Amino acid sequence: MRPTFEWNIGRCCLALGPRTLVMGVVNVTPDSFSDGGRYFDSGDAVQHGLRLLDEGADILDIGGESTRPGAAVAPASGTKEPSSPKRHNPVSVQEELRRVLPVIQEVKRARPGCVVSVDTYKAEVARAAVAEGAEIVNDVSAFRWDPAMAGTVAELGCGAVLMHMRGRPEEWRNLPPPDDVVALVGKELAEWAAAAMRAGVARQRIALDPGFGFGKNFEQNYPLLAHLDDLHQMGFPLIVGTSRKSFIGRTLRRDGHDAPVEERGFGTLASETAAMLKGAHIIRTHDVKACVDAARVADVLLEASSW
Repeated sequence: MRPTFEWNIGRCCLALGPRTLVMGVVNVTPDSFSDGGRYFDSGDAVQHGLRLLDEGADILDIGGESTRPGAAVAPASGTKEPSSPKRHNPVSVQEELRRVLPVIQEVKRARPGCVVSVDTYKAEVARAAVAEGAEIVNDVSAFRWDPAMAGTVAELGCGAVLMHMRGRPEEWRNLPPPDDVVALVGKELAEWAAAAMRAGVARQRIALDPGFGFGKNFEQNYPLLAHLDDLHQMGFPLIVGTSRKSFIGRTLRRDGHDAPVEERGFGTLASETAAMLKGAHIIRTHDVKACVDAARVADVLLEASSW
């Protein structure tokens, strides 16, 4: 059975476990791998977010910076810029705020009761987003890239998602394979969660994301998915995002070519259903309607398994 939690996200608690929650993705970026900048305009992003809510999303995850493979991401404040020929034009705090704040504001104005997550690794963006109504900070770096993030989230008293990532996006192609990806993800996530709690983030505010595709290659993502339930031993809710990832495109390759993003929908749904049956509490997805329907079936199966 999937363990149950009360996830404290500030203004309310979300019951995690009785049913799978669905987090809909809203990328306010010109270079997202999944939609190619379709919702870079704030008005389009707002309408997309409202549509995802109508399709059954429990949470909207709004982000203004792509962390696709090879993306340039800003260095942590107070650190030296890493040297890499692939790094170019990381998104500034000001630009990220310009992208996400109007979307959060308009979504909250239209649907005051909806739950919003801001996808950022920058403390300044997190603070401004929560001030506009966001209840969750989803940090792909697990508070490691901005030394102010953990303290900021502790002060804000919001929900927090700590994601596992090996290296940085521009380094992924050259990372050596881990001996045991499941053990590595569990060990490092536990360490990073402990660091967040030492900084003052309450345990009941933390959820963990194993980071499918983030520094893991094709051969590593499937063992991680197959043994996802091993991560329950950490004692935190689990959020899973496999939506449209390249490892699914590789599995669906035809005539020697990986399936393009727009042809990964059925494979995505299969991986999301597998994650639900392995005990994921929240699925982060681009295709909300399909995921919501799959979750209804998976949840019945989970309930039946306890009879």
